[in-house]
Amino acid sequence: MHDNGSLPNCMDPPTDFHTSLYAATYTIIFVPGLLANGLALWVLCRFVSKKSKAVIFMINLAAADLAHVFSLPLRMYYYLNHRWPFGSFLCQVCFYLKYLNMYASIFFLTCISIQRYLFLLHPFKAKNWKRRYDIAISAAVWTGVGAACLPLPILRSSDLSNDTSTCFADLGMKQVAMGASITLVVVAEFAGFVVPLTLILYCTWKMRQSLQENETIHTPLQPTSEKRKALRMILACAAVFFVCFTPYHVNFPIFMMVKREAILDCAVRHRALYFHPISLCLASLNCCLDPILYYFTTSEFQERLLCCNNASILNRITNHYSNSTTSSTGEKNEEGEKNKSILMAYFWTPRPQRFERDSMESPLSS
Repeated sequence: MHDNGSLPNCMDPPTDFHTSLYAATYTIIFVPGLLANGLALWVLCRFVSKKSKAVIFMINLAAADLAHVFSLPLRMYYYLNHRWPFGSFLCQVCFYLKYLNMYASIFFLTCISIQRYLFLLHPFKAKNWKRRYDIAISAAVWTGVGAACLPLPILRSSDLSNDTSTCFADLGMKQVAMGASITLVVVAEFAGFVVPLTLILYCTWKMRQSLQENETIHTPLQPTSEKRKALRMILACAAVFFVCFTPYHVNFPIFMMVKREAILDCAVRHRALYFHPISLCLASLNCCLDPILYYFTTSEFQERLLCCNNASILNRITNHYSNSTTSSTGEKNEEGEKNKSILMAYFWTPRPQRFERDSMESPLSS
């Protein structure tokens, strides 16, 4: 595709590249993202104590991921068939959900990191922390992010490209004043990237510093194992942040200047346009990485998930014994009961007193 305007000698990346990339990425992440986030939301809502650290933020993070995952089949259809028959409104909704997921994920990852750090710093205040505080913070995040993302679909419309069968990357971009474009970029970069990145890096640095001090001077109220768990959680949030969201926000200002033709260098233009779809695909990858964060950094999530799996297996096996011994003699029934007791001891003995420990758990454990 050639630009026929003021840059006749510059060649943009071929449309086949970003079409194939989007189609492949969304196809790969749809099923894992749907199953993993659906399972995570089920376990977090039903089995994990709401008094556990950051669980409310994790629930909202999983909900944000699912909102984007639900729109992926329509995106897959468009990039595989090269046409959009579902109308302009649904196109705008799917476009909006993409950026809502990105910035909601950024802020909930930041909230998780800050809360883990603050609960470590003030363990007694953590005990008095109310669930409603997390709910209020989550509501504020959804409200702020939802309002801030509204201009994004407004600036992109199929009417601007004179083709109502186009959507997503092929939408036309509304030309706005240079001042408005600069404001949009500055707000998105500063509030949506620089501030969260700074907070996550600060929490990571302070947590490592606290862990090093704790190894020198042991503090009974803040055991090293608890600090390691908290640090692991913050490092996981930072890893997801860097992998998924940093590439997009590094490229975004350059991409906008290219679109505004403020940058005329053909090499820079080509690289910015070429990397833009790659960065958006990396941003979508967080739908698969967030559930891994829940599992490997939250011990209660692991225990509840394993508990549910073991309970399901136990129920199937005991039902099998019950059905097989219905028509048997009393001696076989007695043997079946013994087998059932052995199975129950096998599944439940490795994790004794889990439920008692939940009520006695330190406010710093994860």
